Amino acid sequence: MWKTLTLASTALALVACSGNKTEPAPVEQAAAPEVVVPEGATPGYNADRNAYFGDMHIHTRNSFDAYIFNVRRTADDAYRFAKGETIKHPSGFDMTIAGGPLDFYTVTDHAEYLGILPAMNTKGTALSELPRAKDMFSTDPDKIVAAFQGVGASVRSGEKIEDMYDEPTIKSVWQENIDAAEKYNEPGVFTTFSAYEFTSVTTQSDDGGFGGGNLHRNVFFRGEAPDRAFSTLDSTNPEDLWDWMDQQRAEGRESIAIPHNSNVSDGQMFRLETYNGDPIDAAYAEQRMRNEPLVEVTQVKGTSETHPDLSPNDEWANFEIYDELLGSYNVSKTSGSYVREAYRNGLKLQEEKGFDPFHFGLTAASDSHVAGGSYSEKDYWSKIGIVDGLPFQRGSVPMPGITDWADQPDNQTTMNAKNWFSRWSASGLTGVWAEENTRDSIFDAFRRKETFATTGPRMKVRFFGGFNYTDAMLTSPDLAKQAYAGGVPMGGDLVGAGAAPHFIAWAMQDSNSAPLQRVQVVKVTSGGEAVYDAACSGGAVPDANHRCPDNGASVDIATCETSAGTGAGELKALWTDPDFDPAQRATYYVRVLENPTCRWSTWEANRNGTPPNPDLPTTIQERAYTSPIWYIPPA
Repeated sequence: MWKTLTLASTALALVACSGNKTEPAPVEQAAAPEVVVPEGATPGYNADRNAYFGDMHIHTRNSFDAYIFNVRRTADDAYRFAKGETIKHPSGFDMTIAGGPLDFYTVTDHAEYLGILPAMNTKGTALSELPRAKDMFSTDPDKIVAAFQGVGASVRSGEKIEDMYDEPTIKSVWQENIDAAEKYNEPGVFTTFSAYEFTSVTTQSDDGGFGGGNLHRNVFFRGEAPDRAFSTLDSTNPEDLWDWMDQQRAEGRESIAIPHNSNVSDGQMFRLETYNGDPIDAAYAEQRMRNEPLVEVTQVKGTSETHPDLSPNDEWANFEIYDELLGSYNVSKTSGSYVREAYRNGLKLQEEKGFDPFHFGLTAASDSHVAGGSYSEKDYWSKIGIVDGLPFQRGSVPMPGITDWADQPDNQTTMNAKNWFSRWSASGLTGVWAEENTRDSIFDAFRRKETFATTGPRMKVRFFGGFNYTDAMLTSPDLAKQAYAGGVPMGGDLVGAGAAPHFIAWAMQDSNSAPLQRVQVVKVTSGGEAVYDAACSGGAVPDANHRCPDNGASVDIATCETSAGTGAGELKALWTDPDFDPAQRATYYVRVLENPTCRWSTWEANRNGTPPNPDLPTTIQERAYTSPIWYIPPA
């Protein structure tokens, strides 16, 4: 069923990944053809593809829900942060990216009222003379909230606030963001894209708050961007967004949209009807996949992989679950909100009706509204601005002057922390396998779904499927080359050949994070799901229930010091599905788990000298998810 190779050395992992020659074991595999480096390639070009990490979901002062909470950082500041420079948080402290500069980064400000609030707060502009401008920037919290809710209600309904909607300002700021992306894009070194967020919300929350079912998308352009962005003030229907994207594509402007926070979509993101309630069909599925080949599976506002109610036999399903509707205390509907269930429903539609609208690859992001993402549990600053920038505001420590959690008062700050901020995550990053760090190469990786999502650490994960893979390949320095030649990578369709396919699952530790505990293969069919441990640290093997033994890793909650046990720097497995049915479609993806470490809330409690919040998890197992490989039975 499986064959595992464990290496404790991350250095060896990196050698294997780059294809540098070591003393290879004999491999019975046809030699791959020589690859010619194309003319004009950057110095880092690799035909077998490199792993690049980035955040594709960042907001600045130009987003209405950032400026109102004192965010003043610009797109320039965001890109400088991603390249390793230090910038200021609205609460006054310094922010420096954990783990060093990223490979790609994208500002995705809300298209709705883009740049309007900064203009309203600038003396001498016509927008600053509006009556609502005075209350928008009042020091009275009630007036600020009321003004913010007014803008939010407009975004939610799609009905413009006519005196606030100044199209010349919106188009000018959109061009500023495009210019910033062009300024910082450096082929071979650092990649940016022109992008924005389409902010659709389906339902009014019952408590009258801003939130409802989240249908937000981030829209990215491969190269040239149009002179205006299509927003929910044009239409709240994502299918109208796809029509607009198709029109832009016909005019030579290629783009993709990535939905996010399906976990708080109130069951709407993966519903089995159109936005208007009509049955979905093949044309719907084709258009959705053309425009939305990827979905964001983890970010600050929780994880959208699966839910314990949907996956009761998955011991790791209860991970960073956040289920409050946006800006509300109401709980989102579970069914229709998680990616694994969508995979199952997509297979069922494919089998019954001949189309699959949920054939998504996976990405991750931060959704930071302060221009810089906090990806590390040890160095966390949440996402909004002055309302959640300090530990007591997000519920990791009691309010100032209080040392006992039992004495914590019940006020708006603690309510927001209890229901929202304390349940948010230090997440996440997108990994791509691309030939070089350029727009074209990374965008091509998005298109073919050769992407993976992490909850913050930069662990590298590869996943291949084929019918002629061998155990000997696991020790070959040309593993990636041979795997490409003999099968498909993550994001690919594997057409059946009668026998059970072989899968190569390969994970490499982030040297700045915890060792790896296990590599799992998640299998989804139209009738159910299963989780198989495929590689265990310490050379252990899965038991009859397909589970690795305890590897001895531990965490001292009082100090956050860890014991690695048999944690590994690299795990590889050649895995075959023990329950394979050659006639049944199946979706397979890899999930990698690190050893346990302290959650951000525990780190902050320890630094404050107070016990961790008893209502929060004290530890976390950081993880990565690959895009699937879809098995298709023989014709």
